[in-house]
Amino acid sequence: MKLTKFVDELPLLPILKPKSKNQHYTYYEVQMNEFKQKLHRDLGETTVWGYEGSYPGPTIEVESGEKVFVKWMNHLPTKHLFPFDHTVHGAHSDVPEVRTVVHVHGASVESESDGYPEAWFTNYFERVGPYFKKQIYQYDNKMHSCTLWYHDHALGITRLNVYAGLAGFYMVRDDHERSLNLPSGKFEVPLMIQDKTFNQDGSLYYPKQPEKPVPGLKTSIVPEFIGETILVNGKAYPYLRVETRKYRFRILNASNTRFYRIYLDSHQLMYQIATDGGLMEQPIGIREILLAPAERVEVIIDFSNLEGKRIIMKNDAPAPFPSGNPVNENTDTVMQFRVNLPLSSIDTSVIPAFLTRHPKLYEHSATRKRYLTLNNDKDQYGREVMLLDNKHWDDPITEDPKLGSTEIWYLINLTSDTHPIHLHLIDFQILDRTDFDNEKFNKERIIHYTGPAMHPEPQERGLKDTVRANPHQVTRIMMKFGPYTGLYVWHCHILEHEDYEMMRPYIVIR
Repeated sequence: MKLTKFVDELPLLPILKPKSKNQHYTYYEVQMNEFKQKLHRDLGETTVWGYEGSYPGPTIEVESGEKVFVKWMNHLPTKHLFPFDHTVHGAHSDVPEVRTVVHVHGASVESESDGYPEAWFTNYFERVGPYFKKQIYQYDNKMHSCTLWYHDHALGITRLNVYAGLAGFYMVRDDHERSLNLPSGKFEVPLMIQDKTFNQDGSLYYPKQPEKPVPGLKTSIVPEFIGETILVNGKAYPYLRVETRKYRFRILNASNTRFYRIYLDSHQLMYQIATDGGLMEQPIGIREILLAPAERVEVIIDFSNLEGKRIIMKNDAPAPFPSGNPVNENTDTVMQFRVNLPLSSIDTSVIPAFLTRHPKLYEHSATRKRYLTLNNDKDQYGREVMLLDNKHWDDPITEDPKLGSTEIWYLINLTSDTHPIHLHLIDFQILDRTDFDNEKFNKERIIHYTGPAMHPEPQERGLKDTVRANPHQVTRIMMKFGPYTGLYVWHCHILEHEDYEMMRPYIVIR
């Protein structure tokens, strides 16, 4: 469906107010509901799911070190919005069709509050399922300022729940960030980018079958989902009116599968100041930024001396990435900036030469190296199954780092896809990527490098929780495990891959 661009203003996401707050903790309550929302001027109201009656959900803002409790409440219907495949792990016919559990992506949190995929709960009023009483989660927020996000993480149906609308921003702030005099207040704008496909009546479309239907199955999981329309903050192709000054944008790729390579049609520089885990050491000027699903970036765009201009944020990443179809006239456009607001005050904000310092991890301090493959296989129906280290979700746990230990993980990608690999609990540093002989590894299980190690891109040189593992490369990441012990997961953040076995539990032990 072709929709007219730039006819709807960009929604500015509301900030969630706590139910109570004192010197010891802050308490929120968040309901998940089904409701209707206008996603474009020319569409009828679309049935979506969201938090607190909003898609995307309201932004939760916390202070670094602030103890926060959130009561997550499932008030959703018992019937799902989208086709349901009971052959997917965790989604068999003996469990409720609609299940939810919330994960704050990038948060350092105790395992009981991390949103473990099997710790789901159902409709609040039904009180069904063994995990009902585990819906009050505690977040200690032992992190510096950063852009996180919360989304559903229920085993086997994450792709459906997030696509339905269950996602929102979670911001951590601190005094150091405030001291930098970055653009703030109404000049700081979160942007959640997703792709969707609409039916003629304006309802959301999600496929029942892959392009080549699976014999014997009425409904089947698809290997990837690529939407036809780009939405930002829940509007298709919106515009934002801006002043002739600097703005800070917190950009999140919340799509199921689609990557975005973002640039401005004015070809001006964007100044990147942060990665997934918060501020970089120094800002860098970039003309484009590649974002895999779940990656975040913070950029400052300077609209000074551009009065009257209209600037389009564009996308040129093929889908699936990196060797899929090129963008078309619908998917090459993200949003528009209109520089037509009068200057409300003198712009005194700055782009500092120095932002923060990160403690560097050194390879000699690693106590263990793990060699972990990214594989594809076939299931009993002939469908592709993506695996981590050639293991399924239910296989015994093999990754068991010790609390406080430092490890290097070698992600050996034997597939033709770039996989955004996400580890819960911790941030990591990307060491390098190196091409290797895929065929030799498959035959002899030997890594034969075919080129020099490549440093991470300048845009990745900060704290990360999601890394792009490219085809036929070994991607090395390094991290220190803590500050909590317990059960967590690591997985591909292409949600269709995650839901169909490309996710593994890991445990941090004492």
